[in-house]
Amino acid sequence: MSKRRRVIPVVAAVLLLGLGAAPAQAAEVSYATECVPPSISGLPPVQGTTKVEITAPGTAKVGEEVEVVWKFVQAASKNPDLIDLPANSVQPSGTLKAAGAQAADIAMQGPRENPAIPKGGDMVLSDMKGKLKLTTPGEVTLTPDAYAINAMSTDTKCTPKETVKPAATIKVTAGEGSPPSPSPPSQQPSASPSETGGGGRTDFTGKEVQVPYACKTPIGDKNATSPVQIDAKKNGGSFDLTVQFKKSVMDSPADIPKDSVKPSMEVDLGGADKGTVHVEGPTNSEDIKAGDPIEIPDLKGTYKPGASGESTLSPGVLTIEALGTTTTCTPEKTEVSLTLDTTEQEGGASGGGSSASGGSSSTSGGTDGGLADTGAENDGSLKALGLVAGTAVLLGAAVFTFMPGRRAR
Repeated sequence: MSKRRRVIPVVAAVLLLGLGAAPAQAAEVSYATECVPPSISGLPPVQGTTKVEITAPGTAKVGEEVEVVWKFVQAASKNPDLIDLPANSVQPSGTLKAAGAQAADIAMQGPRENPAIPKGGDMVLSDMKGKLKLTTPGEVTLTPDAYAINAMSTDTKCTPKETVKPAATIKVTAGEGSPPSPSPPSQQPSASPSETGGGGRTDFTGKEVQVPYACKTPIGDKNATSPVQIDAKKNGGSFDLTVQFKKSVMDSPADIPKDSVKPSMEVDLGGADKGTVHVEGPTNSEDIKAGDPIEIPDLKGTYKPGASGESTLSPGVLTIEALGTTTTCTPEKTEVSLTLDTTEQEGGASGGGSSASGGSSSTSGGTDGGLADTGAENDGSLKALGLVAGTAVLLGAAVFTFMPGRRAR
């Protein structure tokens, strides 16, 4: 055998050994699933089959943080026959259950990446990823559980209707004092106490949470779910807050004059602190023509802590003032976006109902579903305003709220 021929198998063996140093396994399971579309769509639950492939390391040590991947081979439901979903408009999230030597619920999420999906087409979902810190020697099984499909700012929730078999197993060995692998910044949406205060950190990124809103609009009560994120920047003993409505774009149903739509929110405080923080955004700086996209501006305000300890920040009551009418949207449950280590400041927030920014807490001024006394005479304008003020701000939920009615007519 020539020297060249002898070298080739040696190189191949080295490559195989290298690949085997951190073996990964992928296994597929399928299970009967019920998917419940958002209530505003008017669609019934869908029965289907979910096929999932889970990829995880075959072996690992105590103290390590391992990444697991959830790949949708097949989602249980298709895109309803309502609208075509544009590219990069669908985001999956779900729970992977760890059991055996260690029990945990692993939060999984995929990016908002998808091809355009036509009405009635198969749902094409991105791969979801999550991390698990291993704490106990033994075998840890990984089993897919419930998941949600967020599209046009509404959630379709899918739950197993039978016992699901484990899709992967990690053999965990003693770690011999190995330090845990740190999460990258993208995996640490909330600030821990050790990272705040004297640690020198000044910027804190909250996690995106799905907030179910019940709204009183000029054309009646509406419900929609909106993805919201709260970020903070330390400013002395206080924090400058920025509240973002993610993917908050839809086309305007009518011509909207500039300086006519203004959003604000009361951020709810919890944990060590109590009260609210008033944040608001600017009015629309330019005319919005019918058919042009509507974007929700960032809402900003200052949080002056009224207590020392771990304080939580959650999206609270959202108020939209537009052309003399007011729409008030109240969260149906609390979703914590950010946790901060706070130090009490004189005149700070702690206490029920007080505004941490020093201003009054304006949470209503609504019309209980009626029309404000604006003197407007054009009924069509009021209806268009209702679309803008009521559901457009909830990231496109108007598509589901109003389209079924158009179809029925």
